[in-house]
Amino acid sequence: MILRVARHTNNLKEIENFYIKILGFELLGGFQNHNNYDGVFIGKPDLGWHFEFTESETKANHIFDEDDIIVLYPDTISEHDTLINTILKNNIPIIEAVNPYWNENGKMFLDPDGYRIIISPLKAAN
Repeated sequence: MILRVARHTNNLKEIENFYIKILGFELLGGFQNHNNYDGVFIGKPDLGWHFEFTESETKANHIFDEDDIIVLYPDTISEHDTLINTILKNNIPIIEAVNPYWNENGKMFLDPDGYRIIISPLKAAN
């Protein structure tokens, strides 16, 4: 099974830059003016999942709460530390999670659309 997490945005270029330059994912493909949508596929090859971000004349209407989170588990502590350092070097603030588990087992921040993301050490996944 392949998983695609699709989300509409009002800031396609900013989202693309964030997920590639900050989080270290790769541009896997994309499209322009497909039924009036532009979009990109972002992830890593051969993982069986990726993000799809789209933009159109219809504005995104994001409705989510503080427990709607994307959790990323880097493969190594080194990769974890590199991601956290990149986030901090780019002046992206670490925010507090509502669920105390995530404050003990990861670092939460917002993507350009305001979605919460947590970088958590792999040991927390167990």
